[in-house]
Amino acid sequence: MTVINNHAFRPVLHPVHGVLLAGTFILFLSGLLSDLAYASSYQIQWTNFASWLHAGGLLCGSFVLLWSIVNLIRISHRSKLHVAYTVLLLATWLLGFFNSLIHAKDVWAIMPTAIILSVIVVLLSCVSIWLGFSRFGIGGEK
Repeated sequence: MTVINNHAFRPVLHPVHGVLLAGTFILFLSGLLSDLAYASSYQIQWTNFASWLHAGGLLCGSFVLLWSIVNLIRISHRSKLHVAYTVLLLATWLLGFFNSLIHAKDVWAIMPTAIILSVIVVLLSCVSIWLGFSRFGIGGEK
C-alpha cells in the first residue's frame, strides 16, 4: 500500500525570530498594564516602568522587523502574506515609537493618549504574532 502525502512543507519560523516576536508582545502588554496601573494609582513610577517596557518592545521589534525585511528580500520567502506581515510589523513599530515619544512628556500630560496608543500597539502586536505563527509549519498546497 502506498501512502500519498500531499502536504507541502513550508519553512519553519526560526526559534529566535519566534522568541523576539513573542517578546515584543509581552513587553508592549506589560507597558499597557503599567499605564493602566498609573491611571488607577497616579504613582509616577508606573510611567517609568511603561517607558522602559516600551523601549524594550521597540528593541525586540526592531530585530523582528529587520529579520522580516531580510526574509522579504530573499526570493524564496516572498509572498503577499509575508509583505502584509512586514507592513504590520512596521506599523506596530512606528506606533510604538510614537507611544514612546508620548511617554517622554510630563507624567500628567500623557493620559489618556498613552493608554489609547498602548492598546492599539498591543492589538497590532497580537495580530502580528497570529500572522507570523500561522503562516509557518506544515500545511496544504502553497
